[in-house]
Amino acid sequence: MRSFRSAPAFLAAALLLTACGGEAPGPSAAEGAPATDDAASGTGDSGYPLELDNCGTAVEVAQPPERILTIKSTATELVLSLGLGDRLVGSAFADGPLPQALAAAADGVPEVSDDVPSQEVVLDLEPDFVFAGWESAFSADGAGDRDSLHSFGVSTYVAPSACQEKGYKPEKLEFEDVFDDILEAGAIFGAEQAAEDLVAEQRDIVDAVVPADVAPTALWYSSGTDTPYVGAGSGAPAMIMEELGLENIAADVDDTWTSLSWEVIAEADPEVIVLIDADWNTAEDKIARLESSPVTSELRAVRSGSYLRLPFAASEAGVRSADAVTELAGQLEAQRG
Repeated sequence: MRSFRSAPAFLAAALLLTACGGEAPGPSAAEGAPATDDAASGTGDSGYPLELDNCGTAVEVAQPPERILTIKSTATELVLSLGLGDRLVGSAFADGPLPQALAAAADGVPEVSDDVPSQEVVLDLEPDFVFAGWESAFSADGAGDRDSLHSFGVSTYVAPSACQEKGYKPEKLEFEDVFDDILEAGAIFGAEQAAEDLVAEQRDIVDAVVPADVAPTALWYSSGTDTPYVGAGSGAPAMIMEELGLENIAADVDDTWTSLSWEVIAEADPEVIVLIDADWNTAEDKIARLESSPVTSELRAVRSGSYLRLPFAASEAGVRSADAVTELAGQLEAQRG
């Protein structure tokens, strides 16, 4: 396992971006439970205003956000994992059900849209902070252009691991990048201690996974029918497969996901297939398609039934990534005896 930089070191670097220094005191909130006061959540305002360069957009956070709207599951789950569910005025574009450990913390949080909400819906909620899992959420026909929202006094933020701009997109996503996202969110929300505790827990989870002895070749099958959309070589799928000790057949594609023809997949003949389970394209649908096709029914993974399953919401970089490695490692071990 790789060694990671320490959480305090990152936090010190993050706070160099502030206009006035300081350290927010206080212990962390209980995992998954909404913070009830500053002492419980480790909040404070001595490090504000924060000035951030977020995916190439200048963002200033004058004080800990109190009315947060999240767009995409990764953003919602991070806020809940920091114990800040009581600050959520709404969530949108959920990729699936929340993990059981976080569901209670989201009680009373309205789901304002199944997709990206419009700017009108966003402004009606009167948020002071919109946290999105994808940059594309911020557009004129989506939640609103970032500059436009800023002009209304609404700060915007994208998980840095999801940045697509050159110079901001991680060259190859690693768990350290995911942990840095958590720590930066802790600094933004005034929940530094909760973030440090969460990162420590997730490091322990990842470090406990023993990679496969002999690296099986693997396909990460996310979506698509005629042309499958698969995990490529530089994003969350690649990161998770690497920790599992799997050899990604699309590792040479410098992207998070990519289209790959069935003919190319058949030539690579993977030994394991990771199936992303989504309401709109379930794992069982994928299996039926693989086993009924003359091209894919002869793949080693299909003939042996070597399928690993992962919910769509756990397939993107976020607080579920560490548990995703553990879950898939358990499935792989069970198959291989």
